Amino acid sequence: MSNEAQQGRRGTTVESNGVNPVPDAERRGKPRGLFAVWFAWNISILGISYGIFVFGLGLNVWQTIVAGTAGYLTSATLVGILAVGGPRTGLPTLAQTRFAFGMKGNRIPAFFAYLSNMGWKVTIITLASTTGANLFAKLWPSVFADMDGSSATSTIVLWFVLVLAVTMAVSVLGHELIMKVEVWISWVTGIMTVLGFMVPEIEWAHLGDTPAGGPLVFTGGIIMAMTLVGLGFLNYGGDFARYLPRDTPARGVIGWTVAGLSLPVVILLAVGALLVGGDSKLGAAAASDPIGALTTLLPMWFFVPFSIVIVISLVSAAITGMYSSGLALMAVGVPLRRSVTTGINAIIIAAGAFYLLFVSTSFLATFQSFLSLIAVMMGTMGGIQLVDFIRQRRMGWNTDMANPRGYGGRDGRWTAIVSLITGTVVGLGLVTSSDPNFGKITGFLLTEKGRTGVFGSSGLGIVIALALGAALYAILTFGLRLDPKPDYSLVTAGDTARGEGGLQVPTPDTDGRHAADRTER
Repeated sequence: MSNEAQQGRRGTTVESNGVNPVPDAERRGKPRGLFAVWFAWNISILGISYGIFVFGLGLNVWQTIVAGTAGYLTSATLVGILAVGGPRTGLPTLAQTRFAFGMKGNRIPAFFAYLSNMGWKVTIITLASTTGANLFAKLWPSVFADMDGSSATSTIVLWFVLVLAVTMAVSVLGHELIMKVEVWISWVTGIMTVLGFMVPEIEWAHLGDTPAGGPLVFTGGIIMAMTLVGLGFLNYGGDFARYLPRDTPARGVIGWTVAGLSLPVVILLAVGALLVGGDSKLGAAAASDPIGALTTLLPMWFFVPFSIVIVISLVSAAITGMYSSGLALMAVGVPLRRSVTTGINAIIIAAGAFYLLFVSTSFLATFQSFLSLIAVMMGTMGGIQLVDFIRQRRMGWNTDMANPRGYGGRDGRWTAIVSLITGTVVGLGLVTSSDPNFGKITGFLLTEKGRTGVFGSSGLGIVIALALGAALYAILTFGLRLDPKPDYSLVTAGDTARGEGGLQVPTPDTDGRHAADRTER
């Protein structure tokens, strides 16, 4: 069989690698391939909503564009740096964090990263389902709409099942098919999304009506943009870069990741800011239903094809996220194949979507509350991992450190765990939540003025948590030299053979999970 035929066949078979190091023989591609993955993931109508949210902090149109762009580029750069660990080790990000936290200690951040991933999938798949249902309700109201013209519950359920099925199918097949699918999705959705909002007339005469915000509000806009896009992707970077050859230049991985992640959201941020700057009512409408508020701006002849594009772009984001969520669940220690963990995720998403569709009264409240809570720990974890890259590089990116205790790795490293807990607790005390249930565990370090002001609403506590966790871990690891070397105490003469992925560990390991981690074969 020719090499081209083999590559085509691999794209339609289930990927065998889980959270094991990808062997050098299976490495392929160029860093520019990362652009399409990140671009397609982020070129959705939600990007326009993000611009509206940043504007709502108290900025004018031009401040929104500048602050949002600065925030996006900063957070995307952090994702790009963490993505470099993919080709260096062949590991997904949440397996590589075992270097810092240890095999069992890593389950803490991996579990919360999994929750973060699932929350995004619930949100995205729900929006895709309601968009498709709204399209059917407008085209065939007698069949798919209620008496008031809104989408019938059965229509929403129908679209939910369809969207979830497509997302699961592509996610299960894995990395190579995803890399191919995302290329054409990025072109189609990119062109249609931008053109879609050039159709409605922006009220240029009213763009200067909103007064400029002060320096603190502007800083808050940068921080909010970082939490909306970038910091939430810190635990994904290596997932799509790990198939690149080991010697892939770091600048290529970082550059293409930053470009793919930031370019679409910067463009959409500007569109959102221009739209809400000319129509003050749009911000309030977008808070409860961002897609519904935006699609009402479109003429009917464009609404139909654009609704289809919205669904495609959201499904695209769901596919890449669902793929990573399967890896995250394996990194937690669940001894199942990646294809099985994807099925488990589908059940959890169904429960979360029910809450978002039928319980939550405000999309923005739920969405921002979710972001602020999970992003605190994810930001802290990302800061620790960035510092640990210095240590990993000094140790030659030794993948044995991702193994169980006694085979190169450790059960836990208290320096990383204490840094994670400290940063997370302080961060939760410095962020606020508009959701009354989430609000009970946030903002306890803020005064009443701080809770209601820019400090609390911008998510500044997330960046403080990242910096604090990273600084504490750096002091403990490099300042106090609390850095134990890889533990090989359980290695025997028969285990010393080394392959492309590192030390060959006996199967199964002491807790019965390592075999599932290494491969799905």
